[in-house]
Amino acid sequence: MLYRDILRGRQVMDVGSGLGMDALIFAEHGARVTCVDVVESNLKLIERLARLLKVPNLDFVFFDRMDSLAMLTKTYDVIWCLGSMINVPFTFACKEARELLLHLPIGGRWIELAYPKERWEREGNLPFNEWGVRTDGPGTPWVEWYDLEKLTRRLASAQFDVVLHFNFHDDDFNWFDLVRRA
Repeated sequence: MLYRDILRGRQVMDVGSGLGMDALIFAEHGARVTCVDVVESNLKLIERLARLLKVPNLDFVFFDRMDSLAMLTKTYDVIWCLGSMINVPFTFACKEARELLLHLPIGGRWIELAYPKERWEREGNLPFNEWGVRTDGPGTPWVEWYDLEKLTRRLASAQFDVVLHFNFHDDDFNWFDLVRRA
C-alpha cells in the first residue's frame, strides 16, 4: 500500500472509516489513527477487530452531529477521506471540512478519493440524490463528483499545494493528495 510506510508514526484521522480496513492497516504499521464515522456500529466493529488482531493506536469518534467533531482535541498529520465526503451536499461538506481543518496544521496532508465529473457526465448527469444509488448501491442518499477546483473550494478556509491529483480506472475515480501551506 502506497501510504502504509509514509504514515508510520503519524497522527491520522480516517474520516468515514467505514469498516476500518485502511485504519487497521495503518495502525498495524505504526500510525496513530482516529476513526470518525457516522455509523456507530462501524466503529464498534473496528474496535472489536483491533482487539482481536491486537492492533494498537486506534481511537474512535462517532460523528452523529457537527458538535461531535469537538471531541477531536489533537492535531493530525493527515486527514484521510476515502469516498466519505462525497456523500453529502457540497454546502454541508464545506462546513464539515472547516471543522476538520481546525485539526490539520500547516504541512499536514489532506488525502481524498472521490468520483470525477467525467464519470458523472458519462453516467447521465443524474441528480446527486439519484447518482448515489448508481455509484454506491441502494440506500445511498447522495453522491457528488469532485475535481481539484471543486475540492479546493470546499477546503477554502485553508490553502494547499498538490502532491498528487489524477483520475484513474477509466475516469471512474480520482485521487487527491494535498499538503497544507496556509
